[in-house]
Amino acid sequence: MEPDVLGPPYERHTIDLGTDDEGPVVATLVRRRADRPTRRAVLYVHGFVDYFFQTHLADFFVERGWDFYALDLRKYGRSLLPHQTPNFCLDLDEYLPELDAAAEIIREDDGHDIVLGMGHSTGGLIISLWAHARRDAGLLDGLFLNSPFFDLNLPWVLRRPGAAAVARLAGSAPKRVIRAGLGTVYGESLHADHRGEWRYDLAWKPLAGFPVRAGWLAAIRRGQQRLRAGLDIPVPVLVAASTRSFKGLKWQDGASLADAVLDVEHMVRWAPRLGRHVTLARFDGGLHDLTLSGPAVREKVLAEVGRWADAFLGAGPTVTAEERAAAAEGAPPAPRRPEAEAAVPQG
Repeated sequence: MEPDVLGPPYERHTIDLGTDDEGPVVATLVRRRADRPTRRAVLYVHGFVDYFFQTHLADFFVERGWDFYALDLRKYGRSLLPHQTPNFCLDLDEYLPELDAAAEIIREDDGHDIVLGMGHSTGGLIISLWAHARRDAGLLDGLFLNSPFFDLNLPWVLRRPGAAAVARLAGSAPKRVIRAGLGTVYGESLHADHRGEWRYDLAWKPLAGFPVRAGWLAAIRRGQQRLRAGLDIPVPVLVAASTRSFKGLKWQDGASLADAVLDVEHMVRWAPRLGRHVTLARFDGGLHDLTLSGPAVREKVLAEVGRWADAFLGAGPTVTAEERAAAAEGAPPAPRRPEAEAAVPQG
């Protein structure tokens, strides 16, 4: 491990993944350890046009006795090399090697017995497919999906016949740009220089996103088809989504209280296809990344994740030592630091 861009106590490990048609390929595993040795850990996977910067999410788990790991996938964030096409892949199975390597580090090298997988948006789709593919390996004990990308947020004619036409184009021109970006509404709702409260590296997470290319869209389509046909994830799964989506292309106030990227009803519709033990939780006023929602909403999101982990992972209560001591003495717990004050360094 070496120092991470977030600074202490964050460390990172570069995973060498060989080469592809663009040259050398790496992924990056970021680690933050709990104050005391622990046998339980979180493995977080980011979304499209994204990377790990959500230090308050790590704070939540570390304070409750979990080691926290975040994987920047190949060609994303810390793993994006100068010669590479940002966020590009031809098949979602390309990400299996770095997920396998991360799991080996967490379980074998660092000695964790209980691992909670966590995926946001495209990362939610990717980690679901991995959990299914490795279902007999015992790599995960639970899975939390934060606004997972289960279907294209397009009218039916575009997400079915239209996407099929793009898939055919991908065979001959995989890097053909289908859409220049994702629009700025969601980015405006997040970044502190606009209408949000978060600071992050705009080179790694541009306000309008990176271009959507034919090969990537075809890979997403195939992955979503596999999900919708039915997976067999053997561990408990928690799927979380906002209660509503924002459909506008220009800023309106409603964008700060809804998912401005995906259709939340798609998440609800397809969640049962993940496996036999799926819990659905919805949050009024939630953004696309629920953990970046307003303070009151994200507090509810994290509290729900904590309760769910307590119930289904057999990991013991996800409460702090101070909260346990206060409960034992019959005193009210000390007030926690407001989530809005958690430092989020520039990445």
